[in-house]
Amino acid sequence: MTSPSQVIQELHRLIAESEKGNPALYDAEIELADAEAELDRIETKEFLSATGTIAERQVIARSKANEARLIRDLKKAEVSRIKQKLRAIESALTANQTIAKLIDLESRI
Repeated sequence: MTSPSQVIQELHRLIAESEKGNPALYDAEIELADAEAELDRIETKEFLSATGTIAERQVIARSKANEARLIRDLKKAEVSRIKQKLRAIESALTANQTIAKLIDLESRI
């Protein structure tokens, strides 16, 4: 069985990890917003400078913005990964808190 000191140590580790995750998520969301703004800027610039029908200009603008779109998509994936990791940490915290309560109950019996 797990000792109380091991549970406490794990709770402290998970809390510290969670505290690091929130600023990381904030930074990733800022980078995503910047990437989305850059994608919009490139598509708009290319659309306005292209010639042809609206559909042709949209295709040209979209194709010239492929690299910016890839960067934006990678930033989205990073935000998603950080959110997923934070959810996993929260679940682990909940599980460890339950274990701590069970250990406390066992020690009282």
